[in-house]
Amino acid sequence: MTTTTRPAALREPVAVTAAGRSHRRARARRRAVPYLLLAPALITFGVFKAYPVVDSLLLSFTTGSGAATHGAGLANYQRLLDDPLFWTALRNTAEILVIQVPLMLGLALLMAVGINSALVRWRAVWRLGVFMPSVTGLVATGVIFAFLLNTDDGAVNWALNAVGLPAVDWLGDPFWARMSVVLVLTWHYTGYNAVIYLAGLQGIPKELYEAAMVDGAGPIRRFTAITVPALRPVLLFTVVLSTIGTLQLFDEPYVLTGGGPDNATLTVSMYLYQNGFRYFDFGYASAIAYALTLLVSVLGAVQMRLMGERDQ
Repeated sequence: MTTTTRPAALREPVAVTAAGRSHRRARARRRAVPYLLLAPALITFGVFKAYPVVDSLLLSFTTGSGAATHGAGLANYQRLLDDPLFWTALRNTAEILVIQVPLMLGLALLMAVGINSALVRWRAVWRLGVFMPSVTGLVATGVIFAFLLNTDDGAVNWALNAVGLPAVDWLGDPFWARMSVVLVLTWHYTGYNAVIYLAGLQGIPKELYEAAMVDGAGPIRRFTAITVPALRPVLLFTVVLSTIGTLQLFDEPYVLTGGGPDNATLTVSMYLYQNGFRYFDFGYASAIAYALTLLVSVLGAVQMRLMGERDQ
């Protein structure tokens, strides 16, 4: 009986092909692992973030609610331009932004410089103390200050009367109502930004200050020539973040004043909420949301252009 064997030259390609397929399958499995690990986050982002954003954009071109919803083109955006209450809310938000953000960040920077000083003892305790207000719930903060600023029996007016000053209608006068919102925001977020600045200050080499002192630079000169330039990225971060947060302001004025008196503390986010969840005009509310998004994007880009590193 004759046995026929396959020549080695014919067996090698089969073996090489099988090994190649096995290697490709193993490589494909390795490449698939990161995507499998990312899949839960990507699916969650798509369902709860990307889809609502796209759906809200489409909704801004409609009017009505429920089964009565129909296309409206650019009517909601045209209505936005002609809506005096929207411009009132935008003006209120801008006034609070212009006063509160520089005040808060200026105080935060001074506070951080003070805590970072070698002359201050128990710095960890001071850091904890200034950060504590930022962990207080926004609603709780509004309720507390509503009691403190009450015109008739609030603690602030009681203290003013105790030193011979007249009481202030904090929540009933349009000007002082806006200042009350500024006060609450400053109290709540100054310590948060101070801790960010403190982290930036601790990253500045001490040798720079020592060299400046040898050259005869005083505290103010060291602050303007070393501290501020070194903190430029941190300052940019806090300015942009604070601007975005203030433009989206809702909780504090909603709890503290409800947008009053006479819409003096009505913000864009509050007006969006009213149209969407009080009047159920979701198309118009979506248009307000995208107008606010555009405003935030433009202001953020301008701030990064003005404060960011310029091309050499």
